[in-house]
Amino acid sequence: MAETTAFELVTPARIMMAIDASMVVVPGSMGLFGAMPRHAPTISTLQRGVVEVYVNGSVSNRIMVDGGIVDVTEDRCTVLAERAVNLDNADRSDLEAQRQTANNNGNAREEEFLDAAISAL
Repeated sequence: MAETTAFELVTPARIMMAIDASMVVVPGSMGLFGAMPRHAPTISTLQRGVVEVYVNGSVSNRIMVDGGIVDVTEDRCTVLAERAVNLDNADRSDLEAQRQTANNNGNAREEEFLDAAISAL
């Protein structure tokens, strides 16, 4: 059995995902980086971007995040995201409706995040 790292993605509202992964690629403040088993301990802020979770060498999950931090240890990768959208089960029309609501409410940051999520679908 291949080595894995325990991955968890947490938002202020809930634990969005918890899975054993062979690698997790995150949009860190200095660019994308991969967290694998036995990774050196690292803490980084997150940029807006897509977290890719690899299982058995291929991408199994994609999550758009908007800010937060990532904490990587030898056997764990924890993402604490300000907000996130699971791109694997996101509905484009629902995201577009949310984007329109954000636009109507003058919430430019939310609108930009939803634009990025829609573009990543």
